Amino acid sequence: MEVFLPIAQVFVNPIEILLLSAIVGVLSGLFGVGGGFLMTPFLIFLGIPPAYAVANEANNILATSVSGSTTHYLKNTLDYKMGSIIVVGGVIGTSLGIYTFTYFKGIGKIDTVISLAYMYILAIIGTLMLVESLGEIDKAKRNIIVKKKLHVHYWIHGLPLRMRFPKSKLYESIFTPIIIGLVVGFIAAIMGIGGAFILVPAMIYIIKMPTKLVPGTSLYVTIFVSVVVTFLHSFNYGSIDLFLVLMLVVGSIIGVQIGQKLGESINSSGLRALMAILILIVGIAIAYDTFFSEQIANVNKITINSNLNFFSEFIIDFSNEMPFFYGLFTIMFAIILGVGTALIRRFISNFTKKLPAKS
Repeated sequence: MEVFLPIAQVFVNPIEILLLSAIVGVLSGLFGVGGGFLMTPFLIFLGIPPAYAVANEANNILATSVSGSTTHYLKNTLDYKMGSIIVVGGVIGTSLGIYTFTYFKGIGKIDTVISLAYMYILAIIGTLMLVESLGEIDKAKRNIIVKKKLHVHYWIHGLPLRMRFPKSKLYESIFTPIIIGLVVGFIAAIMGIGGAFILVPAMIYIIKMPTKLVPGTSLYVTIFVSVVVTFLHSFNYGSIDLFLVLMLVVGSIIGVQIGQKLGESINSSGLRALMAILILIVGIAIAYDTFFSEQIANVNKITINSNLNFFSEFIIDFSNEMPFFYGLFTIMFAIILGVGTALIRRFISNFTKKLPAKS
């Protein structure tokens, strides 16, 4: 069974996308990292053009970030002030990233740029994760406890214009979170990822935020960055496909819930090493596809929009005739899915907690 994506103009198997997004969601929930740097390459491997894969995964990240952020809002584990300062840098970085994206798209090199970016990023992430996980396994076997320094200072801590952040109990230069947000926003615009693999360690080791506030604040930042990325991609290129977004969101949100439950009951050190190996394999596959495989035209590409159903024609017309409102609609679509999922999850959680008491 195949489904036609009216915007991306390709046929895809919805079962494959649902399963892949669910698997990536499980990995994200299990290890606490965003799955965009895996899901976007998988979409490309399934025949979706890179420019469309980037835009739609960004919209998927928006929905999952809204869902996770809503949960943290209800738990009051968010630092809005710190997150808002990071967002300022994120918006600037996203604008620069979209400008860069437009330049390379204009000269016909954007697919190569995306492939190269993923190749290098996955190689770096996979190597760092593998080294860290193997080190943790070795220390656990030898019962070694390493004492870490409480305060490590970098050049970024000497920047001026310090500000107090009461929630995190920090006194930090506003330029520190702005610079971090700028880097995250630029990468998100080019690669369609949330940037959590940069943002989370930066907030812990550079900004030195309390660990309990980091996940929620990271998701809060990702919402705004993903909104800008989604809107600009939709408005400038009309590349958001609601059919694809719906499949990605459903699969990833289900997978994240399963991953979070698994993470509570198993030791993830060994699995982290396996995930690192998987990331390296995906990076090698992208490198092979970019440099060594024969460049064959995508047989799934459709150039004639005949015999489309009503919904497909509506999405195409909506995207072409009203790109501004279509961009807003895709954002609201993702936000509603995210909030709805979070509320349903909270209802189920509260209901299951009451069951033992009644019994």
